[in-house]
Amino acid sequence: MPLADLKQQIADRSARIGVIGLGYVGLPVAALFAQKGFDVVGIDINDERVEKINQGISPIEGKEPGLAELIAEVVASGKLKAATDYSFLKDRDVVLIDVETPVNDEHIPEYHALKEALKSLAAIMKPGVLVIVESTIMPGTMQNVVQPLLEMKCGEGFYLGNCPERVMPGKLIRNLRLMSRVVGGDSPATAGVMKLLYQQVVEAEVDEADWITAELVKTVENTYRDVQIAFANEVALICEAMGADVWRVRELVRKSPGREMLLPGAGVGGHCIPKDPWLLASAVRGLEVDVRLIPAARAVNSEMPRHVLQLLKDSLGGVKGKKILLLGYAYLENSDDTRNSPSDYLLRLLKEEGAEVAIHDPYVEQFNGDLYALAEGCQAAALMTAHSEYKALNFAKLKSQMKHPLLVDGRNLWDKAALKTAGFELVRLGDFSA
Repeated sequence: MPLADLKQQIADRSARIGVIGLGYVGLPVAALFAQKGFDVVGIDINDERVEKINQGISPIEGKEPGLAELIAEVVASGKLKAATDYSFLKDRDVVLIDVETPVNDEHIPEYHALKEALKSLAAIMKPGVLVIVESTIMPGTMQNVVQPLLEMKCGEGFYLGNCPERVMPGKLIRNLRLMSRVVGGDSPATAGVMKLLYQQVVEAEVDEADWITAELVKTVENTYRDVQIAFANEVALICEAMGADVWRVRELVRKSPGREMLLPGAGVGGHCIPKDPWLLASAVRGLEVDVRLIPAARAVNSEMPRHVLQLLKDSLGGVKGKKILLLGYAYLENSDDTRNSPSDYLLRLLKEEGAEVAIHDPYVEQFNGDLYALAEGCQAAALMTAHSEYKALNFAKLKSQMKHPLLVDGRNLWDKAALKTAGFELVRLGDFSA
């Protein structure tokens, strides 16, 4: 299909859209395009997820404003359907790819899901289709991986672009609508059509670019955040050593114009920040670039759960044979997303030390039991995720259940004075002040 025809179909919303991967990115993207009147088919390998979506039920738990209602609406209208069979994409004019792009233990990108999606799509996609990769990828991936795989399987012409997502669990719909986007096209003309497509659902600015620029923008912005969090975490460790309060230090630093400081905490999780800095660093592997800051920041952030372990050990005189309650297993507050969970790392460390561990999380089905029953006989509770439910705990009831009233606050959620008044021994990450 000529780009001019595709542009007209996008403008009148008759273009048929396919979305591969119906997770935290693909599902809300598909639903938003469907809400605007596009005919959308989503593909996912998870049968249970597909079945739920076709029933108008969101498979994503946690506080996700507007998503459940939106899915129910667009499924009922017939504008969104889900399937596991790629043949449903053979008539699509635009296909978006939203699959995971993890790194392995050596921090090298692993593109199993992306490659399988590309091979499956290439076998059935029609000539003239616009394929857009929304997954975050290592700079150079469009040229070195995506284009060759599609060309290898498809003898006909197609248009190719990437538009990295900018979402966060808990704000999926809001971010997709209000965050700016960068569209990288195989040509300026393709980027222009992509811009028109995203302007159908994005209320913020949509900037045109080439592949490499779009790839770099996403990996750079997440790496910047990782480095800044690592700085905050290192300051927290310094404050502990000096007998100071990092939260007070941060408050006062931020009063100086242009001096921002992010939040320290018990660990950095999720699919993006623990991975995307390695995607950026991997792009120059073998080239004459000595990447030093990115690995250093990753080392600081990835080991914060180990620091929480040390706080527990110092406070309890060791954790062997002691029962510890972990509050929060999702990596992000008010979310069910457990990918790269800092709590999972702390759990493994505690078990290696011989501790007995109980876990509670109101949004993760496996761990959403009775918090107070889980606290029975615990020598300590460690707050790893700042779920809003933990802000309003019945602390008197919690104290009555615990064997020793020690709380380790890894997220600065609780009021220091109030907890001490309630009879708890409170250890707050980054705060060893009197």
